[in-house]
Formats: sequence, structure tokens, C-alpha cells
Amino acid sequence: MKNQSQFDTIVLGAGAAGMMCAIHAGGRVAVLDHAKSAGDKIRISGGGRCNFTNIYAGPQNFISRNPHFCKSALKRYTQWDFLDLVVKHGIPYHEKTLGQQFCDNSAKDIIKMLLDEMADAGVDLHLKTDILGITHDDDLYTVSTSKGAMHAPNLVVATGGKSIPKMGATGIGYKIAEQFGHSIIETKPGLVPLTFGDDLKAQFSSMAGIASDAQVATADTTFDEAVLFTHRGLSGPAILQISSYWRESTPIIVGFGSQSDILDTLRAKRQENGRRAIHNVMADIIPKALATYFCDAAGLAGNIADLSDKRLNELAQAVTHWTLVPTGTEGYRTAEVTLGGVDTDGLSSKTMESKHTPGLYFIGEVVDVTGWLGGYNFQWAWSSGWAAGTAIAQNSSHLKG
Repeated sequence: MKNQSQFDTIVLGAGAAGMMCAIHAGGRVAVLDHAKSAGDKIRISGGGRCNFTNIYAGPQNFISRNPHFCKSALKRYTQWDFLDLVVKHGIPYHEKTLGQQFCDNSAKDIIKMLLDEMADAGVDLHLKTDILGITHDDDLYTVSTSKGAMHAPNLVVATGGKSIPKMGATGIGYKIAEQFGHSIIETKPGLVPLTFGDDLKAQFSSMAGIASDAQVATADTTFDEAVLFTHRGLSGPAILQISSYWRESTPIIVGFGSQSDILDTLRAKRQENGRRAIHNVMADIIPKALATYFCDAAGLAGNIADLSDKRLNELAQAVTHWTLVPTGTEGYRTAEVTLGGVDTDGLSSKTMESKHTPGLYFIGEVVDVTGWLGGYNFQWAWSSGWAAGTAIAQNSSHLKG
């Protein structure tokens, strides 16, 4: 009869990375999570349809103090490997813009797939289980939990980051890392809406709910996607993307189109019908509320025929090079990911194993590897989980051999 508290591997976290690791680790595996169900963040992702990977996923889509760290795992378990698994389970999916892959039906299909794979692998899933403490003696990890102690020679930390605390995110993985001598790269919210001072917030209120394609830049980074105006500030894909690169007190530049194209359009419309009001002409190019905002900010009114090329160019410049300084972000409450995390200098890029303590692994969001919006963070979860799981399985096989 098996010892009910003795395992080959204990995985902390029943999210994307943790379940993926458990599937591949081999031997007797226990997955522990304080939540009532597995894969809660998977369930709410992608509007409930889970943007589970991106066909363009590569090292260039990730942020880390060491940009080379993610290469090994991403190369050895790719987006195509995960798509093969999705197809194997008969899950219907489709591609949206920019290579994003979504479930046709529900994110629950991905959760069921992972649970089925874990069941086939004989994984023990322990939900509603709180972690009270961890010790390491004689090459064995002891995890004290609300349901008693569990022991294993391998411990995998897949606890995620601090984002979306209402779902139970606590940052416990960072404390475990520090306990075992790992450094933490400063964490902050990523893929998160930006907030602004009261003056701009008041101006944005009239545009709340408006979305428009735009180019958003900060420092040397630019994204071309939609911007959404909210009562609190700016959101939408382009803003979420740039938020991961934005630094406090620095400006962002928002552009709605090309300056030369807008100027050419305004000149042409002035020629066609000079008696049209400039506000209405601009509303043909950008959303009406935005058109009103930029015309008012530039002090422009009346017919377009009365405006010189210089004034039209100034308007085009304002619309395409709108410089704003955010006061901050909405924080972890609405952040999709956590930037920073366990310093990759202390981990093997091939196996995700600690360089300080044998048998200790860190995977997924808890590590200082953060993907762009669009399925990239899920791919990191699959790739890093697979890398750790297969490394554990191979090491166990080698020891038994």
C-alpha cells in the first residue's frame, strides 16, 4: 500500500504551468492548490475562451532581465506542440488577429484537457489545500499543509504572481524562492490599464467606451493595436502591451494614424467641401468624441476652408503624436500578469531547476519571464512546465536505471 503522504514530486499550484509539469513529471505526483477548482485563471482568460497560445510565439515576445533564458524551453516545447495536444483532444479553436489562438467554445475545454491528461498520468490533485510551510532535509522536501504533511524529493513552485488577488494570488512563490536563497527581480503589475491625473481623467470621461486603432510608444517600444478610453484612464490591447514597458514618470505617445496621411486627407476634404466644420471633417477620420477633443485642444473651430495648411498640419501632429504622462496603473487588481519574479540567474534554463537547491523547480509566472498580451504567457506556462516535468522524469529514470 502506498504511503499517502509520500510522492516523487509535489507541484504547488494547479494553474497552467503546474498542471503541465505534473502531466510530464512521471512517478507519483501531487498537485496542491488552495482554490476550489483547478485552472481558475485559465477559465477567465480570453473573455472565457482562453487565448491559449500564439503561432508567432518566440523569445522576442518576452520581457526578462535575461532575455535569453526563455529560449531553451520555448524552442523545445513550441506552440505547435501545444496545438497538437489541443487537436488530439478534439478541441475546436480558431485564430484571431496577430496569431492569437482561442477556443471556439470555452476555456473550460483547456482545463478539462489538462485534468484528463493528469488523470491519465495518475496525478493526485489536492484542492482547498493551504501551504503552511516548507522544509528540506536529507534530499526530501516536506510541505506542511492544512491537510497534513506531504513529502517528495522534487518540489515545483508554480504558484503564479500577484496579479488578480481576488482569485487568491498571494505571491507565496517569491517567499519560497527567498527561503531557498533565490533573488527576486522587483515585481510590478504588467498588461494593465494606465491611470492619469484628475485633469486628464475629466477629459477622458466624455470619451469613455470609445475604442480606436492606434500606435502607442514609450522609449524604444511601439505597439499597433486598439486603445480604449475608460473613466479611469486608458486601456485596450495597445495600452496593456505598453504598460509592461512603461516606467514611472515617463511619457507615452499615442498616435491615431499617420501625420502625412491625415494632413493629405484634410487637404483633400478642404478642396471637396470647404464649408464643412473642422470637427465634422475630423470625425470622418477618428471617432467623433476624439475629433472634438483634438479640435478643441488646438483651438480650431469653423469651416475647414478657413484653416491654413499650417493649422491643419498642427492638428495632424497633435492627433498622431499625443504625448501623455500616466500617473500610474490600475495595479494588480486588474493586471493580467506580474512583471519580475524569481531571478533566472539562479535557475537552469533547460530544466527550470534551482542552482542552489537540488530538486527545487520554478515555472510559469513566478519566474522573471513575462510575455506580451496575446497567448504568450500561456505558451511560457506550457513550455516551462514541460521543461521541468520532462527533466524530473528523465532524472528519475536515470536514478532508477
